[in-house]
Amino acid sequence: MEVKIEISPEHTFPRAVIYTDRLTPEIQRALDILQAKDAPVLAERSERTFLLSGQDIYLIRVVDGKTMLYTQKEEFSTRKRLYELLDQLGGGFMQISKSCAVNLSYAESVEAGFGGSLLLKMKNGMSDYVSRKYLPDLKNYLGI
Repeated sequence: MEVKIEISPEHTFPRAVIYTDRLTPEIQRALDILQAKDAPVLAERSERTFLLSGQDIYLIRVVDGKTMLYTQKEEFSTRKRLYELLDQLGGGFMQISKSCAVNLSYAESVEAGFGGSLLLKMKNGMSDYVSRKYLPDLKNYLGI
């Protein structure tokens, strides 16, 4: 991919334009990075409230109606719903099932699961199955 940056005083607001004949996984990853939002997420643990960056979060999972955030070694809860977090955190996250989303930066490996599904393993040791509904998006992202 050819990349060009033009710095000039007449450009007061950054703008990115991509010219292409088709959307490839490489271009999709670039779009995800450019569109990423990194507003902090309010999370709770042990009756304390923390501000977590999207870079800290490996996995988001809804467990018994509670939205849980998993970092490298810790677990937090939040009052936000899964779809609200995905909107807030931006393109670096992908929903892989009805109740789970992952930070794609921390995906470690994929394994074939039951019924044609994939098991996505994260760098913090956690894993979850990618449901059939979300499988095409993940495959497209991975270039499979």
